[in-house]
Amino acid sequence: MLLFVTFILTIFHYSFSQTTQNINVLLINEENNALAEKSFEVAKEYVRRNPSLGLAVDPIIVVGNRTDAKAFLENVCRKYTDMVSGKKPPHVVLDFTTTGVGSETIKSFTSALGLPTISGSFGQEGDLRQWRGLNSNQTQYLLQVMPPADLLPELIRAIIIKQDITNAAVIFDDFFVMDHKYKSLLFNIPTRHLITPLNSFSKDDIKTQLQSLRELGITNFFVIGSLPTIKKVLNAANEKEYFGRKTAWFALTLDKGNISCQCKNATIVLMQPTPDISSKDRLEKLKTNYNMNGEPEIISAFYFDLSLRAFLAIKSLLDSGKWPKSMEYMGCDDFDGKNTPMRMIDLLTAFKEIKEAPTYAPFFMPNGGAMNGRSYLEFTTNLSAVTIRDGVLIGTKSLGKWISGFSNALNLTNVYMTNYSAPLAYKIVTALQTPFVMKDEQAPKGFKGYCIDLMDEISQILKFDYEISLSPDGKFGAIDESGNWNGIIKELMEKRADIGLSSLSVMAEREDVVDFTIPYYDLVGLAILMKVPQKTSSLFKFLTVLEDDVWFSILAAYFFVSFFMWVFEKWSPYSYRNNRELYKDDDEKREFTLTECLSFCMTSLTPQGGGVAPKNLSGRILVVTWWLFGFTMVSSYCANLAAFLSVSRMDTPIESLDGLSKQYKIQYAPVKQSPTMLYFERMANIESMFYEIWKEMSLNDSLSDVERAGLDVLEYPVSKKYTKMWNAMIEAGMPNTEQEALARVEASKSSQEGFAWITDASDVRYLVMINCDLQKAGNEFSKKPYAIAVQTGSPLKDQFDRVILKLSNDRVLEALKEKWWNDNPEAAQCEKVDESYGVSIQNIGGVFIVTFVAISLVCLTVGLEHWWHIFKKRTVVTSVSQMQPETKTSKLLFTKESDLKISGSNLEI
Repeated sequence: MLLFVTFILTIFHYSFSQTTQNINVLLINEENNALAEKSFEVAKEYVRRNPSLGLAVDPIIVVGNRTDAKAFLENVCRKYTDMVSGKKPPHVVLDFTTTGVGSETIKSFTSALGLPTISGSFGQEGDLRQWRGLNSNQTQYLLQVMPPADLLPELIRAIIIKQDITNAAVIFDDFFVMDHKYKSLLFNIPTRHLITPLNSFSKDDIKTQLQSLRELGITNFFVIGSLPTIKKVLNAANEKEYFGRKTAWFALTLDKGNISCQCKNATIVLMQPTPDISSKDRLEKLKTNYNMNGEPEIISAFYFDLSLRAFLAIKSLLDSGKWPKSMEYMGCDDFDGKNTPMRMIDLLTAFKEIKEAPTYAPFFMPNGGAMNGRSYLEFTTNLSAVTIRDGVLIGTKSLGKWISGFSNALNLTNVYMTNYSAPLAYKIVTALQTPFVMKDEQAPKGFKGYCIDLMDEISQILKFDYEISLSPDGKFGAIDESGNWNGIIKELMEKRADIGLSSLSVMAEREDVVDFTIPYYDLVGLAILMKVPQKTSSLFKFLTVLEDDVWFSILAAYFFVSFFMWVFEKWSPYSYRNNRELYKDDDEKREFTLTECLSFCMTSLTPQGGGVAPKNLSGRILVVTWWLFGFTMVSSYCANLAAFLSVSRMDTPIESLDGLSKQYKIQYAPVKQSPTMLYFERMANIESMFYEIWKEMSLNDSLSDVERAGLDVLEYPVSKKYTKMWNAMIEAGMPNTEQEALARVEASKSSQEGFAWITDASDVRYLVMINCDLQKAGNEFSKKPYAIAVQTGSPLKDQFDRVILKLSNDRVLEALKEKWWNDNPEAAQCEKVDESYGVSIQNIGGVFIVTFVAISLVCLTVGLEHWWHIFKKRTVVTSVSQMQPETKTSKLLFTKESDLKISGSNLEI
């Protein structure tokens, strides 16, 4: 009897202590997520078969299409309305949608109507757009836990950081959702990467997709998907012969089992999750007793635990009295956008405090703040190297483990794991500029120059390799009016390159989108390239002082005056010729024959003078007139000769940008769409903006007289130099290419007439170095340093900074400058420009030639005079026998005793 009473009391106590709570659940799922619904059914069965839990679950299940949000929402509202009208409103909404507009629609539905919700959707913090602006109350009952498929890709980030991988392709199948990973997965990591879905399961399509990735320089491949998906990708890679030392393959899957492929010789790093040791028995029990055999088993376990924990959390709130006693539910049609019910339900705390043992791995939930986007299944992933030869798995080597999370590092057995990733290499994008970067087919990388030597030095210190290519448009990088970038900067922003290497100037707008290292080159500005002034020289330049008609006029006057002087001498009764007795006592007697007249007029034009003047008055008047004419001509000639010899020194050269802007003879412009063009355009725009500000101030009627006087608005304080220069550049026509600009400079007639090219000072220095006909005019302006560009947040910046500083301290940078400037074999050997102010032999040498010719003529004249005097003016007797008889008998005259010579039987005179 006592035992019976004890049994009755035990049952009575048990029935009151284990009060069964009926929980109404609205399960919302997607059509392609049947595994989640099956796990929910297992959880419901688990509750039913374990009465000790004190639960009874009454679910309503809604399945919709993730892309048809309208139909999905209508179906959900209809089921929800039926539950409310049937007096069984949902205690909790289990949202098993994964992603897309359907999932966002459900979140909008639950937040608007204030329904306690536990979601298993994909998405990190901030990715759930409809739950971004939750208030403090809503974060207590609108909860999300990330599924394992959303955490596994984070392992890629851990591997890339550990291995310093510089390029990667992430290929995934339909089971994984990567929409929100494109930017966040490898954020602030200097890895050029592509995240792309598997386009097709056709082998040919897969081979085409892999080939396109290889052509982009990808050497590290991460395949995320089921084991069948991985097998198809590996088989395609084997046929393309993409296995070897230069490529690395990583396979991530939630499935159990080994990978297989028809690979000839391949080693793949396989990553698979594994249940915690403490959870294995529970998992096996559920699989055996409750038929939880869905694959992947980690996904089945996740949705099972999420469902069971949700049930228990609601029961906890109901048992503790923390569930609102008068819970009001709003219909879908009653919501007006502003009347969301205020709920005081702390589902978050209740969910965290559940002590139910995990089935696969425990849930991680942060201690403080909202759990959405920060909570997940904290599972362990094994890493192993799988070797396959001729389609047979011949070995598996354990590499380590990884605990799921956002910043968890790898715990590797092989610390470096160097044999399982492609060699460290970076992709460099560049733009040509001599002598910094120049194409050279014979060079190892296809380029040579200052920057290439610099990168070789850096790569030797940091131990990496690199591939270098030109930017698609050949430009450095500028932003257009729409905010779009081009050139090197665009390639870095879109992560198609790791490093931007060239004579790249550090600019404020560029620093907003990429990072720059410390400068590797001195400040470099803009400069003016012009043609060297050509000094015209002529040996007979002294003859060009007077024009030809003047020379002919002088010559005509000379003969005319000489002729009339002879006429006056001949016909004047007072001339020496016609009145010798009158002038017989004069010391100097000179008869002005025609020859004497020519000589007199000639010598009168020299400082020596003409000598004795004619005696007759008419002749003297003519001489005075000739002297006056000669003085005028000689003075004019001397003055003009001095001017001609120094005229080149009087040309004022262009010595600055201001000097260029103030003249009109020389056209000037930069290359179209170049950074130099943008500089002048922006400076002109700034002047225009300043002018508008000044005009606004000057026309402001609200200013008092005192304020207006203080501003002195009638005086415009800013120049219009750049506006004027910009208009002149447009009028001159900007060259389309650097070659066109250089050709226009070389075609200039002189430094005072032609074209000046405004460009980068380093370009100007190099062109002047190799071309003696070019010169740099004035000083540099708008100076900026040259630096190496990397992706924003790239750790390469700090690494390069240290190396560049070391190279500078070791004077390596100075040696590179010496090599590519002072010791450049292409440097021209230009003649030193003579800057003396004396008269050069090139301009006055003709006088010496004339003098030499005159002396030669004089020598010839002396010879003719001698010949004339001896052989023509005197009688020559060869022998006595040749003389006439009368001559023999009459007389024989001898002029000199020395003229008589006896030679044999002949008498010679």
